[in-house]
Formats: sequence, structure tokens, C-alpha cells
Amino acid sequence: MYKLNQNNTPLFNALLEYVNKGNIPFHVPGHKKGVGMERQFKEFLGDNVFKIDVTLLKLVDSLHHPTGVIKEAQELAADAYGSDACFFSIQGTTGAVQAMILSVVGEGDKIIIPRNVHKSVTTGIIMSGAIPIYMKPEFNKRLGIAQGVTPETVAETLANHPDAKAVLIINPTYYGVATDIKKITDIVHSYNMPLIVDEAHGPHLGFNEKLPLSAMDAGADMCAQSTHKIIGSLTQSSLLHVKKERIDVRRVQQILNIIQTTSPSYILMASLDCARKQIALEGKKLLDSTIELANYARKKINNIQGLYCFGDDILGDPGVYAIDSTKITISCRDLGITGYQLDNILADNYGILVELSDLYNILAVGSFGDTKEGIDQLIQALKEISSKHIKKKTRQPDFIDIPAIPKAFLTPRQAFNSSKTSISLKDSVGRISGEFLMAYPPGIPILCPGEIISKDIIEYTEELKAAGLYVQGTEDTSIEYIKVVNI
Repeated sequence: MYKLNQNNTPLFNALLEYVNKGNIPFHVPGHKKGVGMERQFKEFLGDNVFKIDVTLLKLVDSLHHPTGVIKEAQELAADAYGSDACFFSIQGTTGAVQAMILSVVGEGDKIIIPRNVHKSVTTGIIMSGAIPIYMKPEFNKRLGIAQGVTPETVAETLANHPDAKAVLIINPTYYGVATDIKKITDIVHSYNMPLIVDEAHGPHLGFNEKLPLSAMDAGADMCAQSTHKIIGSLTQSSLLHVKKERIDVRRVQQILNIIQTTSPSYILMASLDCARKQIALEGKKLLDSTIELANYARKKINNIQGLYCFGDDILGDPGVYAIDSTKITISCRDLGITGYQLDNILADNYGILVELSDLYNILAVGSFGDTKEGIDQLIQALKEISSKHIKKKTRQPDFIDIPAIPKAFLTPRQAFNSSKTSISLKDSVGRISGEFLMAYPPGIPILCPGEIISKDIIEYTEELKAAGLYVQGTEDTSIEYIKVVNI
């Protein structure tokens, strides 16, 4: 299956060799193997973590110019994931997404993206000076969440913008919904255009046939993965995968050298090295157990009055080609409470912390670290909460349809760098937005920087606020004022 020996952890082994040599450090970091570290912090973490917190040394290689053990570790990751090249990102997936965008577009180039992208995509577009061409994702009104962009939407957008330089999609969404990425890849490649993928929530996809297809297996040209989200690397460590047919691998390295720190954490990189070993050798077995537990939870939760946990039942809906069953989205609309309220009740009364909450849902993320005991505690807590609220017979309001994507007058970069003034939202018709305006759910921007504010958008925003939906994005948290571009 693999070309290389996935049992190897060259970077981690080099760090252990450094520790075992007992060298006397006259280099940074200043805590010198933990000797100079604050006592209480050191006692909590223990000695070993400080011993591998090192700087650029020949033995442990350089992230910016890898020729030794980091190069070997990245090659092992590429082999495990089926890419031509892999890069360690210690700027998280945000840095990896920004690097993807800067690798394929520049000032004035068009890039086709879903409207519900993570802010790392928008910051990458601002950094590059590119022009975003938005695709509207499908969304589920019952759940109030954005789903995938359909292949038909991608094809139509490309037909209207054949001069675009790249297409970006999300695989899967935060809630575990995946579109038909193979079909989209084929459509994009028919224009000889690169497909880049925000796969932040899918670093585990390629290691179990019960999960949606991964970006690399679908033939995408680049993908950025939050390795720390589902599998075992540490927070802030991610992977960036590249296939070289349409992407200049050397340029990707140069861009990463620009945006990543020159003092990378070897602790984070070593965790990537070891997490890759684990997923490559044990991924199928570990994911089988994770999926089984998540499906067990889903079945039990769907038997609790007032709660709904989607799964394969939404397959075939627009924008839903596959489901990552490790994600457990629990809708509490029929209990008459918001996801925010359910989140707080679980945290305050039961000590159970979920990944996120929105107006309708909470999201519990399944991983290798779950136990049946923990899942059963969640189920029991939900049963008790249901029994206290089900008799109220109230329901959260239906989702309100989003207006059409407004016309852009400036690029996000131009709007971001422009002089701006804060004015009343009610008086902003015809002005150019200098800020974002978003509703959660479903996380699709109503306005992006550089777009013209319409009467429909203002009325829609007021409807959302009146319905109790969570609107955000402007500096003014009350959403009474918005910054507009001075022209």
C-alpha cells in the first residue's frame, strides 16, 4: 500500500537522539531544556516536553529549507496521503489555506469559492489581491446549516468565468457534509484549472472506506488539513498536500517560507510526524471504532424526544453526496431551546463540552479519544435535558432565505485597505461595505468587504435580528452600524 516504511518517525527520532546526547545548550530557547522554566509550569508539564523544544540544529533539520529529517517526515506524510509533496504547517490550517491561495492566484486573478468559506480563505484572498467569484452552497432549512456546493453549480460558475485561475471547495463542511468532490475535480480539470480544497475537517478521510472521499484520492491539486482536529497531532499543527501536475511545488515552499515563523515549534512538528505514523498504520481500525461509537450515539440521540441527529438519511439532498459519520450534529429546535442554550446547559450542569453551537444545533466531534463511557454520559445528559424542556412545546423559528449575492465594486483587498467610516446600517443603502456581515446559522456571509449594500440586505438583517438569529461580522456587535468605504 505504501512505498515508504510508515513505522518510521525520523523527526521525532532525531529529537530523541538530541536529548540522549546530553548536549549543553548555548542556543535558544532560553529555558535551556526546561532548566530556566517557571517552576509551576514545568511541574505541570514535566521535563520531556522542554527537552525537545529546540531550535534550528543540523541534527533536527530546518522547516524552511528541509534536507534531512523534516524532509523525510514530509515525504512519509505525502506517501501516506497519496500526494506528490507534503508540507508541515505550524501556522495551523489557516496558514496552509493562505499558502494554497497565494500559490495559485495573484493580484487581479479570479478565484471561484463557496460563499461559506472560512475566514482563512478570505484573508488569503486579501493577501493575494485576487477577485473572489462566489458560489452559493446548498443549505438545509431544517438544520439551518450550509451543505456542499453541487457539481452543477461549479460547472455553471466555470462556464460564466472560464478566465478564473483556480477553484476552491470545502471537503467536508464543519458539520461533516461532503459534496461529490470527484465529479467537481473532473469538471475543474476539464478547464485545465487547479482545484484546491479546504479539507480542515477531513485529515482522516483517506483511511477508512466508510468515510467520504478525500481530496487527494479524488485527484484535487492541493488540500489543507487540520491534522490536530480529528487525529493525534497537537493544536496548531496541520498538513498541506500538493500534486505537482498543475502546481509549482517550489513556489509553495517559497510562500510557506514567507508566511511561517522562522522559529517553528519542533514539538508541533514531531506531533505531526507521530500522528502520521498512527493514522497510516492504525487508522482503519481506530476509525472503525470511532465511527461505530458515533453511530451508536446517533441512534440513541434520535430516540430522545425533541432531538434530531442527521446521518445517511440526508444523503441525496442537494449538496449532500456523503456524510462523515464521526461528526455528531444534534438539532434541538423541537425542544424550544437554542444550540447555544444546550451548549451552556451541558457545560454548566454536566461538565460536557461540545465543539460548537449555533441557533439550532450543537456539534460533538468524534475521534480516536472517545470512549463508550463518555458517549453514554452525553446521551444520559441529553435525556435529562429533554425531559425538562419537551413539555414546553415550542420550536425555534424557521430559517430565513438569504438574499442574492450582492454586486462587488471593490476587491476584498481594496476594501480592506481603504479609508472607512462607520454609519448607521439603515442609512447605508448604495454604500460599499468595508466589513463582513454574517448570520449563524448558516454561516454564509450576507455581505463581504467591497460589496454594495442593498435595501434587501438591510431588511433581511433586521428580520434576522428580530427572529433572534445570531448576526455578526461588524465591529459594532449590536449590528446597528457598519463601516463603509469612503469614496
